[in-house]
Amino acid sequence: MTGAELLVRCLENEGLEHMFGVPGEENLALLDALLDSKIHFLQTRHEQGAAFMANVQGRLTGKASVCLATLGPGATNLLTGVADANMDRAPLVAITAQAGTERFHKESHQYLDLISLFRPAVKWNAQLVRPEVVPEAVRKAFKVAQTEKPGATHLDLPEDVADAEAPSGLEPLVPQQPFPTEPLDQQIERAAKIISEARDPIVLAGNGVARGRASEALRHFAETLGIPVVETFMGKGSLPDTHPLCLGTVGLQEHDYISCGLDRADVIICVGYDLVEYAPARWNPRRDKRIVHIDPSPAEVDAAYRVAVGVQGGIAASLMRIAERASARGDSGTIRGAGALREIIQKKFRAETEGDSFPLKPQQVVRALREVLGDNDILISDVGAHKLWIARMYPCAGPSTCIISNGFASMGIALPGAIGAKLLYPDRRVLAVCGDGGFLMTVQELETAVRAGTSFVSLIF
Repeated sequence: MTGAELLVRCLENEGLEHMFGVPGEENLALLDALLDSKIHFLQTRHEQGAAFMANVQGRLTGKASVCLATLGPGATNLLTGVADANMDRAPLVAITAQAGTERFHKESHQYLDLISLFRPAVKWNAQLVRPEVVPEAVRKAFKVAQTEKPGATHLDLPEDVADAEAPSGLEPLVPQQPFPTEPLDQQIERAAKIISEARDPIVLAGNGVARGRASEALRHFAETLGIPVVETFMGKGSLPDTHPLCLGTVGLQEHDYISCGLDRADVIICVGYDLVEYAPARWNPRRDKRIVHIDPSPAEVDAAYRVAVGVQGGIAASLMRIAERASARGDSGTIRGAGALREIIQKKFRAETEGDSFPLKPQQVVRALREVLGDNDILISDVGAHKLWIARMYPCAGPSTCIISNGFASMGIALPGAIGAKLLYPDRRVLAVCGDGGFLMTVQELETAVRAGTSFVSLIF
């Protein structure tokens, strides 16, 4: 068994179903090893497309998908999509081929120090210097990629290591993933006290709600305590848009209708919130809000994000336990003015989408998309001005039905992302919403889509 064959066995052991990439001379041993594997390798037309396909699959499933490139320029092409996955908290494992180790000490054709290049864009990376390290390195790459906060990891495979004979007896390691920690009772009590004493609390729900499969717990929390919810771009669908406590999506750079709810709030309950999406200075410019941080990970340091109490642990468990101990909002059970604010927002949106003017307004297009797509269908938005209309005005019935890149926010993700989504869910309709720029960046993957038999629609603004 070669190093490459051992690597494929370890990938199979992780339950990997799809791998995306572009062949090159230095990764041929790995591609040969995949010929007899149950892993489906899809050759893409550009490495960036491969990374975006794996990226979106990670967002949708919570399990790391894999993208592959050869050395040098193939690896640099891969990097943008890998960085996007890392900042969007999408679990992904990137594998790059590398020159033989005998070339590392000198100037050599297409050789580049990929470990140093990828390090700022991933959670962890390593070079596979001998076949013996493959089982541990692969297991660690998947574990780190899938552990909160999830992101990208990177393995670099030199050509001679891929071809080298692996010692007998090497086996893949048993996949293990840490369970979310239980929140501390002391922090639960402190959070419940702050929320109960709040005049105008509001929930800011982020991407972590979908990752933590905590949308039902969030609904229970909001209904039990009568607290309205606003969502980030990547938190869309955390609470159904039709729910009377849902105030919609925040994250526009300019002050928006929904921001009024945050302006009035004295306590903001940040649930699975990522600062990378929407800077706290935007919604807490005077730094006077009391912040309750609910997330598996400790809060990031930010001058405008001073946490009154941090509840670290599984999001669903934390929300359920706080809801048991906190007090509901008065006789009506809702924050004062929340219903009126929701009606103002909904009235504004209805006014903007009404009529049949020509040229079509973006708001009218978004309305038409919602009328055509079912609640369980998947919309993937590329990055550009249209992303703001999708985020603001496309209603969602559940999490992970509207995928928006808003961390690294790289253009070009929607079309290849739709291929990744359709491979996962062939029975669900998938729509890629693109601007002309983002569409043209990865338009070559239309050929990949046809070859793979993935049927979806691309809509171009």
